[in-house]
Amino acid sequence: MTPLIAGLDHVQIEAPAGCEAAARAFFGRVLGLPELRKPAALQSAGGVWFGLPDGRQLHVGVAADFVPRVKGHPALRCVNLRDVQTHLQACGVPFQPDDRAGMPRVFLCDPFGNRLEIVQHGHGHDLG
Repeated sequence: MTPLIAGLDHVQIEAPAGCEAAARAFFGRVLGLPELRKPAALQSAGGVWFGLPDGRQLHVGVAADFVPRVKGHPALRCVNLRDVQTHLQACGVPFQPDDRAGMPRVFLCDPFGNRLEIVQHGHGHDLG
């Protein structure tokens, strides 16, 4: 049977109104993600979209009743976690190393208090 779901297109995290400059500074300048142009019909809602190297996207959307997510989170992949840690330290971004899942990773928060994970290489789980 052909799977109904072919993959992950994007992840959206929430942020408060007026988040755009902080989102651009953190996701764009600190994490190095390129900003994507939102469709014209969605631009008035605020927020910012970013591209990931594999073609997927990370959307920062404005929520009127914003509450930071401290458990649920997106996990971003990297090739060399030590390089990421060095870069985060240089940018003054606190993080917590963790290897309980059997792979190197760090947890950190975006400027809005949302939990993020950066994992080296990814989980690599196969379906089946």
